[in-house]
Amino acid sequence: MTGIGSELNHEQAVVDVLYARLDELRAATRARLRDVRLQGAVGTHQNRSERDAFATLYEDRAAQLDAVEERLVFGRLDLTGGEVRYVGRIGLNDAEHRGILTDWRAPAAEAFYRATALHPADVRRRRHLVTKARAVTGLEDEVLDLDSGIEASSLSGEGALLASMATGRTGRMTDIVATIQAEQDRIIRSELTGALVVQGGPGTGKTAVALHRAAYLLYAHRRMLERSGVLLVGPNRSFLRYIDQVLPSLGETGVVATTIAELIPGVEATGLDAPDVARVKGRPLWRRVIRRAVRARERVPAADTQVRIDGQDFVIRRRDVEGAIGRARRSHKPHNEARTTFVKDMLGRIADQATSFDGTRLAAEERAALIEDLRSDRDVRVALNLAWFPITPQKLLEDLYAKPHRLAEAAPELSLAERDLLRRAPGGAWTEADVPLLDEAYELLGEDDSLARAEAAMAARERSEALEHARSVLSSGSTASTMIQVDAETLADRFATSGPSLTTAERAAADRAWTFGHVVVDEAQELSPMAWRALVRRVPTRSMTIVGDVAQTSSAAGARDWGEMLTPLLRESWRLAELTVSYRTPATVADTAQRVARAGGLPVSELTAARDVTGAMAFVRVRADDGAGALPAEVAHEAAALAKEYVEADAGRVAVLAAAPRTRELAGAVTAALRSALGEDEAERIAAQQPEDRQVTVLDPRETKGLEFDAVVLVEPAEIALGPGGLSDLYVAMTRPTQRLVVVHGRELPAGFEE
Repeated sequence: MTGIGSELNHEQAVVDVLYARLDELRAATRARLRDVRLQGAVGTHQNRSERDAFATLYEDRAAQLDAVEERLVFGRLDLTGGEVRYVGRIGLNDAEHRGILTDWRAPAAEAFYRATALHPADVRRRRHLVTKARAVTGLEDEVLDLDSGIEASSLSGEGALLASMATGRTGRMTDIVATIQAEQDRIIRSELTGALVVQGGPGTGKTAVALHRAAYLLYAHRRMLERSGVLLVGPNRSFLRYIDQVLPSLGETGVVATTIAELIPGVEATGLDAPDVARVKGRPLWRRVIRRAVRARERVPAADTQVRIDGQDFVIRRRDVEGAIGRARRSHKPHNEARTTFVKDMLGRIADQATSFDGTRLAAEERAALIEDLRSDRDVRVALNLAWFPITPQKLLEDLYAKPHRLAEAAPELSLAERDLLRRAPGGAWTEADVPLLDEAYELLGEDDSLARAEAAMAARERSEALEHARSVLSSGSTASTMIQVDAETLADRFATSGPSLTTAERAAADRAWTFGHVVVDEAQELSPMAWRALVRRVPTRSMTIVGDVAQTSSAAGARDWGEMLTPLLRESWRLAELTVSYRTPATVADTAQRVARAGGLPVSELTAARDVTGAMAFVRVRADDGAGALPAEVAHEAAALAKEYVEADAGRVAVLAAAPRTRELAGAVTAALRSALGEDEAERIAAQQPEDRQVTVLDPRETKGLEFDAVVLVEPAEIALGPGGLSDLYVAMTRPTQRLVVVHGRELPAGFEE
């Protein structure tokens, strides 16, 4: 059994003990609650009050114990004095009242969130336990004291990398480790105010630093941030899974983890845009385009309109419509909300045309009745809708894409070719680039009532459950139910308490207009100007942690320079910090990737690789006369060989990275090669794994953002460089391995691969 496998088994045994204690406490609490309820509604008023108080106490405790079933324990601290302290969602004592699990909110758990390599707070190692149900599925270690004697073979994740670096004990290696620690510590502890941009090349630990900064801020500023919540924005669902692993329990303080595609509640963005389309949709001019499109739904008719109500003629005059539109706009409310002002004003203006039989103005009661008649008249409703059209964000944007005259009217800055790129029939799937435009439309049109509906639905469910319980009590014939003359509705009201309510995270996730106390953005270089506008709208304080690398930008609408992207929105409220040491990528691979990037003109950051690996890079050339199947066969052979070397039952990952058109063909070849190299059972085990957890996988470069592998087979770098992400995608693909990169190619390699 490997060191990591042994550690997994050890942690599983600890987790089993903790869950067994949880089950014991649940059973004891339910037994006490049952005993209290069996006492019935008898005795003095004081006795009944005491019984009710104990019942409430045991009910609350039972609910708390049930609520922590998932992620009961998620952390471990190894302290310098030899003590091992486990951290979880609640505190637990054993039968002898000795602490076996520390509540994450307790002072004793503070070091789990605040300790860093420069300020270790007596912590030798911090371990994150990744669990699924009651099973330990992974470990992430951080060694805060590299002189502690902890064996690298017993570590997992970045802790193993840092520990293996420290074993060299050379002056240079010690300096590098200290540099990593100082850079990361400075960023993690940076002040909450303003936007902190963390720029760093591949393997510098940007994501880990951002997540630890989030944990640090949530603990240090808990009272403020748990009221407003924290928004974590990642590039894909894999990143969100990593957040869930590294920062469990933060949902207790109100963390919403999402992607740009999922930013608006109720909107599913499942479509894909071509790079040119995404570039056009990402341009900041859309703030003006959407505003014009909304204004186009507020228009004065070409001529007066005559309507007849109860035998009397009325005229909807152009000058009245113009005046009512002006008044509604001066209310500065969103379009759909301001429509109420417009309609009320117009109904009043039309009603003013009516007089009584004697020629005098209508009495108040008569005028109110006339206004109601006008409001319900079909011709009046049609005329007012044409003048101030109520519309949803989805319909507004759909019309722009589907109706060329509307887009031409709203977006004169776009060329005819650009407008043609956007043309789309109604009913098409929304894309990630559409979401910021929909968000802009929501802002100008007004909010929906999704949050109110969610809360009303929860209240209705609670009321229904209370009524069902009350009816069961009344029909049971118990002593208590026969002594109390009461109907089910009244009894349900008595049962009702404040009950569970929506958490901060649930409220924020359901409310598009929610404003957060802090926002963390990973792979931030990929965001368009319109996506940034949508995010900044959600954090009025401009308190943000932004991590990325402008040399890895693959989106046509993304950032090539932080100043050009952020200054128009954040002004002077952002600052830059840089990570300069890569401890993931072997020096041979990192140096080659830097040469390729510079040769292609990418804005690469200064980067020093902290470690190298013997034989970290290899090249395999496939000749054209070897036949069409030679390249897939060679790729599959190399992938199987690497899997045999690096993949074990509890560790190791290998990836084949190729331009998107090739991935399907290569996946079949790799699967067949694994059966031959590893045997049917092992190949089947790998094939049965979830795609995001698969130990041998075939991906295109964009799918690997934020991920790392022990070994990578890079297929036809020239093809990747000519793809939609260009050299940025190639730079990303080259820097995914922690141990070995094998380049398989038939075409000439891009400049920079050779010294």
